[in-house]
Amino acid sequence: MSLNTWFAKGLTAQEYIEKMNVNKEEMNTIYQQFTLDEDDVSILESIRNQSLRVIVLTEDWCGDAMLNNPILLKIAEEAGMDVRFLLRDSNLELMDQYLTNGTSRAIPIFIFIDQEGNEKAVWGPRAPKIQQLVDRLRKPLPDKEHPDFKTKQSEMIQTLTASYKEDESLWKEVSYSIITTLKKKRLHV
Repeated sequence: MSLNTWFAKGLTAQEYIEKMNVNKEEMNTIYQQFTLDEDDVSILESIRNQSLRVIVLTEDWCGDAMLNNPILLKIAEEAGMDVRFLLRDSNLELMDQYLTNGTSRAIPIFIFIDQEGNEKAVWGPRAPKIQQLVDRLRKPLPDKEHPDFKTKQSEMIQTLTASYKEDESLWKEVSYSIITTLKKKRLHV
């Protein structure tokens, strides 16, 4: 299937949010509280005339999606990008074309396309500095076979999720990473 066909199959942001069962309130809170700075706004205005669109591979239970999706929506609004959401688990044919490290179905993945459906940039599942935070929090976890692994992993995920919801510096890192990806792809920004 072409990327245009995948895009047409996707849900609008409103449709996706209405169907959310997990992280809906948290995602909406980040969306309402996050603001782009003036430099970001001017960069994004410079790509507005390209009429880019975004396919988002996501799931509502994903903490990274809870953090990244509302920030993408703010960026898309400023850049005049239309966004469509596809649930990863229902769209593995597309997901498997965007595996992280060639093996992982990590989400969210943002696929930026032009009006003809040509891929212009891909971002996800995490900003580099967010990945460093995740790696730092995972490092002290015991081996997966250890009896305490599930408890310790659950505690780590709770800590990470709280940071995602409350730490505005993490929001800025995500925004910076997405905008930098767009700039690196020479999208005339």
